[in-house]
Amino acid sequence: MVFPLGSVFNVVCILVGGVVGLVLGGRLPDRVRAIVFTGLGLCTLIIGLQMGLKTQNPLVLVFSILLGCITGELLRLEDRLTGFGEWMKRRLRCGNERFTEGFVSSSVLFCIGSMAILGAFDEGLRGDHTILFTKSILDGFASVAFAASFGLGVLFSSVPVFVYQAGLTQFATVLQPILSEPMMTELTAAGGTLIIGISVNLMELRRIPLTNMLPALLYAPILAHFLM
Repeated sequence: MVFPLGSVFNVVCILVGGVVGLVLGGRLPDRVRAIVFTGLGLCTLIIGLQMGLKTQNPLVLVFSILLGCITGELLRLEDRLTGFGEWMKRRLRCGNERFTEGFVSSSVLFCIGSMAILGAFDEGLRGDHTILFTKSILDGFASVAFAASFGLGVLFSSVPVFVYQAGLTQFATVLQPILSEPMMTELTAAGGTLIIGISVNLMELRRIPLTNMLPALLYAPILAHFLM
């Protein structure tokens, strides 16, 4: 068992950000939000580059990303996850609509994404909390804006976030014995490439459907096993 420190920190950031959002209400200037996310995007870019450059075989990285993109696009992962979020919104409607919508919207935002998966796996496999710590800071700022709009429900989204990410961290420890060092290296490099994509989205340079690229994380260790 690995203590999910990154997930615990994520919960704290969501709660703190949510409380700040409740206090600020609608008084948070858009220009402040924009410059903060641009700065976080630059920091995320550095993390992604550090991870991506660890590859020992660029062909493994290239083919894992290409195969992952094709697979994710054919499976329409982005559309399916978006549809799931919309279904959750419809199913969980109750008398307090703003509470429910805030809870569902923020839960989907914080749970569904490559950073949650990559961070949890990195924590479970290597004991590295960097990705989850970075994600936590992003989620904290996002929860400020969400809580200012939707209210208290955003704070309760910290519960599914913890269950989801902590579960992935423990699952990663099960995989650890079957992953060799080259497989781990290429998995890290593929994950770093997706992290770079997150930075592009944060800086609003271009919208990249990163969910459709997640299968690359499956292909990277498999290709490393056979080609290295």
